[in-house]
Amino acid sequence: MALRTPEERFENLPDYGYDAKRVEVDEGIEMAYVDVGDDEADETFLCLHGEPTWSYLYRKMIPTLAAEGRVIVPDLVGFGRSDKPEDEEAYTFASEYGWLESFVKALDLTGVTLVAQDWGGILGLSVAARNPDRFARLVPMNTGLQDGSAGMPDEWEQFRDFVKGADELPVGFLVDAGCVSTLDDEVKAAYEAPFPDASYQAGARALPLRVPTSPDDPGADEIRETRELLSDWEKPAFVLFSDSDPITGPARDDLRKLIPTAEEQPDVWVEDAGHFLQEDAGERVAERIVEFVRRT
Repeated sequence: MALRTPEERFENLPDYGYDAKRVEVDEGIEMAYVDVGDDEADETFLCLHGEPTWSYLYRKMIPTLAAEGRVIVPDLVGFGRSDKPEDEEAYTFASEYGWLESFVKALDLTGVTLVAQDWGGILGLSVAARNPDRFARLVPMNTGLQDGSAGMPDEWEQFRDFVKGADELPVGFLVDAGCVSTLDDEVKAAYEAPFPDASYQAGARALPLRVPTSPDDPGADEIRETRELLSDWEKPAFVLFSDSDPITGPARDDLRKLIPTAEEQPDVWVEDAGHFLQEDAGERVAERIVEFVRRT
């Protein structure tokens, strides 16, 4: 069974008045998404969030990107205004990958600049690597392609253990803790809006436990294949990380070396930003991405 957060939970959120569109990505499961700008524009930005956020994370970036083209910001299944299967076992790398790939194909997206962070990067890079004709550029941000062959930072292990032991996730607190800036109570409440109670949090609880920590873990083979495919990527790529993210920071150089065209771009860190760089420096990040699009 899949839950759907009541729409009134999303009313009057600070700086976020975007209506949701929906598309079916599996039997009985719909993904919600924001679609802003000219759908006939030359540029299309697909912006993907991660754990435990939703499309609200991109509110500071949407206006700048929309001035350059069409901006599509979906909520992953289990998050935001998308449907939320109640069973944690429903959330795997394979299922989230399948839902996202179905979304891209259902909207028939082409010429896409992928902008993806955290789990949005793991999934988005995997979809792009297997559907290269649909993607024009890659912008992975504060993410990585962990296939279980390397260890994870202590901060990530602590977060994983916290999620594993919590009866209910304090989502607003977690997002605030992942930022350099201090979030207002209204903003923290907006991140909590998709989750009226713990029964809606199956996806948010499951995904941290789905990151492979061993080469034999579920999803590890698929991520290794993603890495192999991206090692031959010939289109533009811009690896854009913040300077204050202990969780994914070590993955930045790995991605720059993995994707051949990434090292052709400037060596840029986003200053004064944490794991959720869209929250700490969204306007600056969007400007960097527009500059990247224009020079490529």
